[in-house]
Amino acid sequence: MAYRRFVAIGDSTTEGLWDMNPDGTFRGWADRLAERLAQDAPDLQYANLAVRGKLARQLVDEQLEPALALRPDLASVLTGLNDMLRRDCSVPTVIERIDTLIGALRGAGADVIAFTLPDPVPINPIAKGAAARLRNLNRAIRDLSATHGTFLVDLEAHPVASDRRLWHTDRLHANPHGHARIAAAAAEAMGLEGADSSWTQPFTDPLGPRSTVSHAVWAGKYLAPWVLRRLRGVSSGDGITAKRPQLEPVLGT
Repeated sequence: MAYRRFVAIGDSTTEGLWDMNPDGTFRGWADRLAERLAQDAPDLQYANLAVRGKLARQLVDEQLEPALALRPDLASVLTGLNDMLRRDCSVPTVIERIDTLIGALRGAGADVIAFTLPDPVPINPIAKGAAARLRNLNRAIRDLSATHGTFLVDLEAHPVASDRRLWHTDRLHANPHGHARIAAAAAEAMGLEGADSSWTQPFTDPLGPRSTVSHAVWAGKYLAPWVLRRLRGVSSGDGITAKRPQLEPVLGT
């Protein structure tokens, strides 16, 4: 079907970090998917309520009601990584919140795109603690997708999603190539014309080893500020507002 109102909710991945437009704003997989959808429906209206650093609880408290008010016929829900990175997170509670998000959107008549999260360890070796929590979350998301009847983008099922060549140097966000693959994965899950499984194909050249120098640089530039924010009880999303809070036409398609 041709959608008319696409609303994306989530955190930094859906906001689009670090996939940059020429003017310095963030693009990201959701913008890319909206551009593809607008090829079939030029009158498509698109809103993106995602804000970096947000937890699943904050999507329920801050993004769900505004999303429902926009009356989407298509919505996307990508959340959970920020929760899983916290050792004290309750995976069952996060699952309940994702169930609330998907259930409310489906109950309002929207088709929903849901996502599993890729294995973080090949991207960031210190994420081993989060990996077990993510596997449990992903199993639950597959079940929720089946229960609610969503499109499912199963990133975990394809090893290329964890190839660090698709990830920014911060080891947390996709780079432009990664965002392009996520958008292609969503298009395939939705059965859009011309979409296929080519996004799952691995790189033809082998991945080289990560140097100890790059690890030290990463720790100083990205890990230390993240730890400091946690200690201070602040988030990278504090003071940030959604880049596209209202439905607007998709330009440049």
